[in-house]
Amino acid sequence: MTSTPLMIQEAATAPAAVRRLLASDADAVAALADRLRAVPPPFAMTIARGSSDHAAGYARYLFETALGLVTASAAPSVVTAYGAELRVKDAFVLAVSQSGQSPDLLRVAEAARAGGALTAALVNAEDSPLAERVAHPLPLHAGPELSVAATKSFVASLAALARLTAVWAADAALLDALPALPGRLERAGAADWSAAQPMLEAVPGLLIVARGRSYPIAQEMALKFKETAGTHAEPFSAAEVMHGPMALVEPGFPVLVVAVRDETLDGVLDTARALKQAGAHLLIASAEDRALDLADTPLPLPPPLHPVLDPIAAIQAFYPFMARLAVARGFDPDRPRHLRKVTRTV
Repeated sequence: MTSTPLMIQEAATAPAAVRRLLASDADAVAALADRLRAVPPPFAMTIARGSSDHAAGYARYLFETALGLVTASAAPSVVTAYGAELRVKDAFVLAVSQSGQSPDLLRVAEAARAGGALTAALVNAEDSPLAERVAHPLPLHAGPELSVAATKSFVASLAALARLTAVWAADAALLDALPALPGRLERAGAADWSAAQPMLEAVPGLLIVARGRSYPIAQEMALKFKETAGTHAEPFSAAEVMHGPMALVEPGFPVLVVAVRDETLDGVLDTARALKQAGAHLLIASAEDRALDLADTPLPLPPPLHPVLDPIAAIQAFYPFMARLAVARGFDPDRPRHLRKVTRTV
């Protein structure tokens, strides 16, 4: 490939997309938050697929840590294949989708609303069927995304979830930090991770390790390794990798660790040390000197902004690196094999 991949071009527009997002729909977000506070839901459920499901996983960590609200991911086949009725009265059901078109997501959203849930959707296509089927549609304002590999829509989804949580929980520190997020994403997008390319150009697979709010970021990274570069990457919680996946590690085995400054950092670094002792080649994405000093290949991130927002900077730094790595491995990151931009599942 001689031209810059769309994946890189679109990822580069994510900071502007987040800036638009944060400048829009304040009344709609406040109205939803007011409703959630007025009638606190007994639990929350998310509806999503692919990258959007990773964003929904981030929502789970935010809702549970900031609000104590137990949150589960919907299994659409429960409705679409088995025909079950969902007992979701007064629950908060949130769909996340780039296109808002997949039939299974639509069916579950309809079933949730019919079951008495308060429904909302984060969707990039404002005129999509999904936006029409929920009580509170919230546009992502990311603009058309042409590369099959989602980038800016995923980043915008994370920012939208952070804003919703901040407003709902009346979290002053998070609300104060949000306006600085676009600038921090610009710095993250310029991060130099080129040192990792020689190590990863020929590997058949790797582990990606993170914990807490960063774990959905590890899931998204692993998906991008698979879909854009034909590399088998598996995400694991830093707490889970010791329970079996550690057996995969042999001398030189690559492990990418996402280490952000929050309550999980010490545990993540303890796991990283154990992996290194087992022979792993550690690639560590972090803004923390003690994490980067532990790495065989350090991957710098911009200085911390807020523990809820720093995982978003990590994925923003990753996307352009991943696109370049895919090209180096002989793949077109914009047109993954066997995949389409809009996936319709039932």
